[in-house]
Amino acid sequence: MAENRWLATGNFFTSYKAEQRIFLTNVDRLIFICFLVLLFIWPLFFKVSNKYMLVIDSILIAIVAVYGLNLLTGFAGLISIGHAAFVGIGAYTLATFARILGSDHVLLTHWWPLMIFLAGGVGAIFGAIVGLPSLRLKHLYLVIATLSFQMIFQWVINFSRFYDQGQTIAIGRVFWFTGKVVRKQHYFFWYYVILVIVVILGFAVRNLLRSKHGRCLVAVRDNDRAADAMGMHPGFTKVYAFALSGFFAGVAGALHAYLWRGVGFESFLLHHSISYLAMAIVGGLGTLVGSFFGPAAILMLELQVENFAEFVGHYFTAVGDVATAFRPLSFGLVIVLFLMFEPRGIANWWRITRTYFKLWPFRY
Repeated sequence: MAENRWLATGNFFTSYKAEQRIFLTNVDRLIFICFLVLLFIWPLFFKVSNKYMLVIDSILIAIVAVYGLNLLTGFAGLISIGHAAFVGIGAYTLATFARILGSDHVLLTHWWPLMIFLAGGVGAIFGAIVGLPSLRLKHLYLVIATLSFQMIFQWVINFSRFYDQGQTIAIGRVFWFTGKVVRKQHYFFWYYVILVIVVILGFAVRNLLRSKHGRCLVAVRDNDRAADAMGMHPGFTKVYAFALSGFFAGVAGALHAYLWRGVGFESFLLHHSISYLAMAIVGGLGTLVGSFFGPAAILMLELQVENFAEFVGHYFTAVGDVATAFRPLSFGLVIVLFLMFEPRGIANWWRITRTYFKLWPFRY
């Protein structure tokens, strides 16, 4: 790259190490820091209702889950439609402790950071187990294998007396340095906690992709036989891709349980797995920024469709069923349009915008 990292126009790398920098220019670093500061301070200046704060928190949790799915599907090329089951594994890890020790046990209320990453570890174990069929299966056959795990998860939870046959299992309110997090502060507290986790895991993913293990994921995705010939281990790479995906999903499930203060069967069904896959597609498979754009786009779309359905149901009571059906219609239409006209997702729009400002005022 050019010596002046403030005024650089275009990329001119002289070493592989220079190309692997997290921030290619100082301007990139400055913009990221300003944006991060903005994310942390805006709740202090703008009052947001609990409804919209819950949506924002849900978007951040979905970002954590899509981190894992993007590593698995976008970078490793392994399609999974059982991702909601991995998220459910993380949530029901906390539910297991709540059933055995009680919903207000000190482990759940005081040691909640440890429990969140413990749930991620359990998700990683199940991910590695489910990833074992990837040693022999590919493409549609692997999709069916992940679908079977989703069905097994739903059956176990739905018919297990220990988990109240899928009924909601309560999770107690957590404690912070200032004491118990009361209801009034609940959504704002978890906004900051989830935002910190999103940033930490985002840097973890970015550094993973810079390492040899991240490059192995891409190599196996492009051609596993060529990767094997170059000394990589395609089987191990696929299994640890599932394990990583399960870890991120488990963390997201634990955050979901704490945010909603309970674990219910209805939050981890097959259509939630399809929603996670849609978020990855709309955001942009194989891109880190796509993990941010996809969940925000899909969940904001659902919120606007819900508002539209309420409007139609209020003024046109005779077409209430049409308003209800508009949600799956809009969801499917958005996926089809992106697959047809922008298969690289919203991340491609971001790439074009960045390239324009990086090359401006020169034309190439």
